Amino acid sequence: MAGANKGVKIGAKLFAYIVLIMVVLCMLVPYLWMLSSSLKLNKDVFTFPMQWIPELPRWGNYKEIWTRIPLATFIYNTAKLSVIVTILQILTSSFAAYAFSKLHFTGRNTLFLGYIATIAIPWQAYMVPQFIMMRSMGLNNTHLAIILLQAFSAFGVFLMRQFYQSIPDELCEAARIDGLSEYGIWARIMLPLSKPALSTLTIFTFVSTWNDFLGPMIYLTKTELKTIQIGLRMFISQYSAEYGLIMAASVVSIIPVLIVFLALQKYFVQGVASSGIKG
Repeated sequence: MAGANKGVKIGAKLFAYIVLIMVVLCMLVPYLWMLSSSLKLNKDVFTFPMQWIPELPRWGNYKEIWTRIPLATFIYNTAKLSVIVTILQILTSSFAAYAFSKLHFTGRNTLFLGYIATIAIPWQAYMVPQFIMMRSMGLNNTHLAIILLQAFSAFGVFLMRQFYQSIPDELCEAARIDGLSEYGIWARIMLPLSKPALSTLTIFTFVSTWNDFLGPMIYLTKTELKTIQIGLRMFISQYSAEYGLIMAASVVSIIPVLIVFLALQKYFVQGVASSGIKG
């Protein structure tokens, strides 16, 4: 009987592994197709049946993308916005989350619920008033407009607050007794203990800002200010699209995101689990 139960457990585990492997392969197929297409001529990208490994890889696509459009400028602009927005969101979200989690003031929960409720409002519903406001401030066609609009995140505050809730209040009380200010408690106690949540927020914010298309499309019209997501459209003309070059530039554009994720992934799962976020 014990042997039968052991066999059932092994079979169930094997089935679970097979399902997980199939899911992973399904998720990787688009990226493998993108990588394969980046080494092909434009006319060979959509050939059927699919040729996953080109007979004559066209490595020149990766050289040509730097000369056809100012790709280096676009990558610099995207990296600049992503890094600045990520740092600002980490600071503002963690600081606000500390107040909502560890400080007691009148209307704290009501204010928190009202702020978090803004997550339910799609950005498309208020992007026109935002644009009018930025234009009236003379910030249209500047990176500062995007930075100011994305420097605060209700999702980031929610994530950090959920993590701070797991930190005992006794730590803060002991620090106050020792004469540490609220700023000192936040900087010396809360931040060092919240690496998993900070890593999770960093990944979410960096990836979201790096992949943002609509925001830069609305606010940035000068070529020297555009981001990589807008720059990819320059390979699309009125009558045709150079898919080989688009795929090559897309492969280059995901490298920074991949680096950030791999650098912080060991904290990612822990941060998601401890912050109460469920998929």
